[in-house]
Order: sequence, then C-alpha cells, then structure tokens
Amino acid sequence: MGYDVHVTRRPNWWDKTGPEISLAEWIALVEADPEMRLDGYAEAKFREGRVLRVESDGLAVWTGYSGHHNGSTVWFDWRRGNVVVKNPDVEILKKMGSLAQILSARVQGDDGEFYDAAGNPRA
Repeated sequence: MGYDVHVTRRPNWWDKTGPEISLAEWIALVEADPEMRLDGYAEAKFREGRVLRVESDGLAVWTGYSGHHNGSTVWFDWRRGNVVVKNPDVEILKKMGSLAQILSARVQGDDGEFYDAAGNPRA
C-alpha cells in the first residue's frame, strides 16, 4: 500500500470541503516547471510480462529527481483537489514543499503531520 503525502490547501487533506487545487491550476504548474512532465498515466511492468497501468489526467513525473536517471520514477498525482505522492523521501518532500509554496498550500502526511520546506515534520 504505502504512505501518501499530500499537497493541500484544506485544513486537513482528508476534509471533504475547503479550498482545492484545481486540475487546471496543477497542469499549468507542471507545464511551467522544466523538471516536471505531465504523462496522464503510470505503468509498472512485472517479471512475468503483465503491465499495471493507472490513468489520471493530473498524473505527472518529476524528472529532476536524483534517482530518475537510474530508473526511479516519482509520480505526483492530482486527486480530488490535492496532489499526492506515495512514499516520498526527504528530496521529494522538499520538491513537494516548493510546489506547495507556489500553490499557497501545505504538505501533509496520511497521519496528519505537516512538513516544512526542508522536508522535516513540524511539531
């Protein structure tokens, strides 16, 4: 399953109401960032040849990630007014923080903790 971290404008990412990041706003940000690429899908290939494909209009890849050229792909997915990344490390949390600043949003983990611009959990 994994652990999701969210870029959100809501008081808590799970709130059903509150300010949202629009899909159009997210796409404009991705298109303006030379380190981001809007793919709209993600694929994973299994050893036995099966392919798992997920499609989402707001699914983007961070090509500036240090592990990107070694085959590590970081997907940022727009979902219901938030942007979500699964299992981010500190480098990814920093990128999420910089995107959150541009979007006037915050970075919040599944358990409700918030992260600062350096990728550290805030008390």
